[in-house]
Amino acid sequence: EALAEYLVNEVQEVYRLQGVPINDKHIEVIVRQMLQKVEVLDSGETTLIRGDTVEVAEAVLENQKVEARKGRLATTQPVLLGITKASLQTRSFISAASFQETTRVLTDASVNGKRDTLEGLKENVIVGRLIPAGTGAYLRALQKIANDRDAVLTSAREDAIEPLPADLALELESSES
Repeated sequence: EALAEYLVNEVQEVYRLQGVPINDKHIEVIVRQMLQKVEVLDSGETTLIRGDTVEVAEAVLENQKVEARKGRLATTQPVLLGITKASLQTRSFISAASFQETTRVLTDASVNGKRDTLEGLKENVIVGRLIPAGTGAYLRALQKIANDRDAVLTSAREDAIEPLPADLALELESSES
C-alpha cells in the first residue's frame, strides 16, 4: 500500500514537472497491475510453495481458507513487476498477446491448450463482445440469473418425472410391437 502510493506520487511528480495533469486513478491502475504478484516467504499451512510468485488474490484466498480452520498463515512479500512483465503475466492470454510478444504468447497458449474465459475489459473489446462493465455487466448478470433459474427449473422437472417401473415399461413395449 505504501509502495503503491510512493510510486503514484513519483510518477505524478514527473508529469507535474512537465505541466501535464493526470488523475491519480489512471496511474493507480498501472501500479496495481505492477504489484499484482507476491512472493511466498513462508507457506504456513497453505498449499502455496515457498519461493513461488503468485497473484495477491490467490495468496489471500489460501490464507482465508487456512484462517477458517485456525491454521498457520502464509507470509508473502509484494513483488514489483515491470510494466511489460506485468502485462504478460495476466490470466488472459488474449490480453497478454495484445501488448507484446504476440507470437510467443499465442504459441504458448496454443501448445499448452489454454482457454481464455474473457473476464476482463480488454479481451472482450478485442473479440468484439459486450464488456463486463456498465450495462454490459448488468446484462451479463441478468443472463446468469436467467440461466441459473432455467437450470433449477429443468432439474426440478427432471426430478418430477419418475421413470416407469420395469414391468410396466416392458408391458408398454410389448403392446407397441
